Amino acid sequence: MAAGILSSPVKLAFAACIGLLLTLGQAGAAPLTFVDDAGRQIRLEAPPRRVVSLVPSVTEILFAIGAGDAVRAVTYHDHWPPEAATRPVVGGFAAPDPMRVMEAAPQAVFVSSMHQDLAALLSSGHIQPIRIEIESIEDSFAAIRRLGQIFDRGTAAEALVARIRTDLDLVAAKVAKIPAAKRLRVMRLMGRDRVMAPGDDSFQNQMIRVAGGIAPQWGQTGDVVEVTMEQWQRFNPQVVYGCGGDRQAAARLFDRPGWRDVEAVKNGRLLFFPCELTCRCATHSADFVAQLASRLYSEAFARQEDQIHPDAVFNARPLALDLPYVARSRIVESRIHDFVNKTLAVDFSQPMQVVSSLEGQRGNILTVGNHYAPPACWAIGHQGGLEAVRRQVYGVLGQDPATASFLFTGADMDHLSVQKRICRQMAVVALVTAGVESNAQRTGCDAGFWYEPGTINIILLTNMRLSPRAMTRALITATEAKTAALQDLDIRSSVAPYRGATGTGTDNIIVVQGTGVNIDNAGGHSKMGELIAAAVHAGVKEAVFKQNGLAADRSVFRRIEERGPGIWERIFQAPCNCAAYRHDLYAEIERLLLQDRYAGFLEAAMALDDARACGRKVDLSLFARWCQQVSAEIGAVPLPEVDEKAGSDKNASALDLALDALRTGVAQKMPAPVEVEAP
Repeated sequence: MAAGILSSPVKLAFAACIGLLLTLGQAGAAPLTFVDDAGRQIRLEAPPRRVVSLVPSVTEILFAIGAGDAVRAVTYHDHWPPEAATRPVVGGFAAPDPMRVMEAAPQAVFVSSMHQDLAALLSSGHIQPIRIEIESIEDSFAAIRRLGQIFDRGTAAEALVARIRTDLDLVAAKVAKIPAAKRLRVMRLMGRDRVMAPGDDSFQNQMIRVAGGIAPQWGQTGDVVEVTMEQWQRFNPQVVYGCGGDRQAAARLFDRPGWRDVEAVKNGRLLFFPCELTCRCATHSADFVAQLASRLYSEAFARQEDQIHPDAVFNARPLALDLPYVARSRIVESRIHDFVNKTLAVDFSQPMQVVSSLEGQRGNILTVGNHYAPPACWAIGHQGGLEAVRRQVYGVLGQDPATASFLFTGADMDHLSVQKRICRQMAVVALVTAGVESNAQRTGCDAGFWYEPGTINIILLTNMRLSPRAMTRALITATEAKTAALQDLDIRSSVAPYRGATGTGTDNIIVVQGTGVNIDNAGGHSKMGELIAAAVHAGVKEAVFKQNGLAADRSVFRRIEERGPGIWERIFQAPCNCAAYRHDLYAEIERLLLQDRYAGFLEAAMALDDARACGRKVDLSLFARWCQQVSAEIGAVPLPEVDEKAGSDKNASALDLALDALRTGVAQKMPAPVEVEAP
């Protein structure tokens, strides 16, 4: 299907959907009338109960203001919040499938300027398109308020705007203390095949300025502009940042004469952040600005005399743990270096022995805990190391280092998983936090390089009394269960994404001795080991989902992105004559992959590549024949003669062969090419 052309079957399907929509009915709030960002007059009789969001920033906002239940479908780019990843996928942001949108039976669909043809079709089918464009931080506030009106969540919307403004004001107050002469020149890297950057009017450059950086002025506006070598060298960035997928592009683009001759590259000041922070202006704008500012000016932010707020505890939330020796458990919120930290603290009614993979065997322990420092504190914490962080945290929380044993993490304590497993009188509780997107590692294969914190931390408690032997054996049982959970989730190594991860490289476990009946075995064949393993396995899976939005049944689009490079790069990095209609071709491939038949085809390809990565001998000749069959099926052409050499390349990737089969099949159906720019 060519871009901008919607087939008659799609239009008929939309027409058939009208009756269903009319039966949904609306009641409650008074009618709302407003003009959307396309200039359309919108009238809603009541808050819509079924919507599709094709704009990831809008999706974030809807969940943040409490309207997430109305979201019935999203794009595969919607990773945050994790609940969004549980919704059906209608394709990508650039080319969503109209049929999938219609199948969600929406009363309204949130669109952008890229969806004009789809918006027209929706209107003709009496489905309300609502265009929301966010090009600045102020636009994001307007969008939050507008969505608050639409869903009768005005109070929540105003609270969200107030929270973001407060956090932005805090960063502004901190960077105001940095002299103009020490401000750094900062550029956002965009583009995969050439150096590109946001235009002068982009929200990315606004965020750079709010974070205290000096943003470039290219003399061009728009979402993305090409940067010449002359502009690059004249601006001479001191810091360059990108999103996670830009790491490989940066290594390639900046390893060239002229491009490597700027301060940022020479000094290794290339920073990478999650795409949901760098590429959107929505609910996490202040979080990204704070993180960027702290990376730019970590030394200044570490100075206590320049803090805006004193380090102190300001809130505590109880956490129920039904164990006889637990006197109190809670999540403590504190300000450290001006930013909100969160700590799980479990107090005992009597001193306990513990085994900590961070501290070893310890006795006389009255409190165990897990401390979360937000991303804005990570670079600050690196200034003094773990011991300095431990001393500061204990001081703020009023803990005695002689009687406290804590773990430290970059995973939010709001994403804590609490798992309890019981067998007769025996009970095990696992308290798990996990983050795996930045430093997941396959132990024994990956080098020991440091990446941003993404630790899996586990605290194990039981109502039995574990012997020293059982406590140390529990470490192995819990570690094996953690690794099994990562394998079930298909978590990839950050260093080598073609391999599955076994942990993050910074994981830690505390095992508490407990009280009650003596237990001397916590191995896999024991009942205690079974309960520990089950609790940890479930806890890791839930914590990874809460922190990173990764579930075992996530879309094939995201799983390919995790393996890197993404579908777009894999399809078009090989020589082909499809450049003139690559946008249309890519859109059709996306639509194919929404079908379980073709998604399963790629799942098989990834399984073959995983087997090869583990060292097994994999002959792809039969799979190559399958690829030919799939290509012929899609292109509605005769199956070619058997090619005896197909799949014989020992370095071939099964995934690349599969994607090339889709590309070749779709290309057979493409009309005469029309030059269209890449999304």
